Amino acid sequence: MKPSEIIPALDLIDGQVVRLHQGDYAKQTTYSDDPIAQFADYLAQGAEQLHLVDLTGAKDPAKRQTALIGNIINATNCKIQVGGGIRSEQDVADLLSVGANRVVIGSTAVKQPEMVKGWFKKYGAEKFVLALDVNIDASGQKNIAISGWQEASGVLLEELIEDFQTVGLQHVLCTDISRDGTLAGSNVELYREICAKYPEIEFQSSGGIGSLADIAALKGTGVAGVIVGRALLEGKFNVAEAIECWQNG
Repeated sequence: MKPSEIIPALDLIDGQVVRLHQGDYAKQTTYSDDPIAQFADYLAQGAEQLHLVDLTGAKDPAKRQTALIGNIINATNCKIQVGGGIRSEQDVADLLSVGANRVVIGSTAVKQPEMVKGWFKKYGAEKFVLALDVNIDASGQKNIAISGWQEASGVLLEELIEDFQTVGLQHVLCTDISRDGTLAGSNVELYREICAKYPEIEFQSSGGIGSLADIAALKGTGVAGVIVGRALLEGKFNVAEAIECWQNG
């Protein structure tokens, strides 16, 4: 198990760095039109793994920003995991061919698990991250939400993880969607529970990081990575401070 890490994240629409509030394209904040410079800055501060979401491609697969993503990877020469509405094997092959070190699969893994398990077998389980957004109900059941959080899948988090363990699942990005984009802190208990239950899987926490204290709160939970997006763009802290906090407290 490699040491856990801070993973800066950018969301891209038409080449611009943006954030959507709770997944709503009508509620878009634009931060920058230069994702290469943004990622280069994060790398200069010590980041080693980056996370990129192609929101244009998520909305319209015909408009995937694959060439731009390839340019970003070439320019920064860094490990970048890429997601955003990945629905076909062609999407996977294209992203791997332009240099993504991992492809992030969300709703498709829930809706078409047999197809996605086939990709794991063909390309290698280490090339994939399952991005699972969960709504936790009053009884503590972790229901996976799909289609940009618009609908419940009827599948529980544990069921999907165990299904994909049969093909060597290694990486899971798990978000408690009530916390995402809110800067209100992560669901620490969720990560503590799932990391203990599935110690062989490297979990990435996502959603809700608004301060260095939120990062510190995740130490000791077992997560392998902490994805930080909006807080960095809004200057709540920088990457170097986040890494220092994560490593030294």
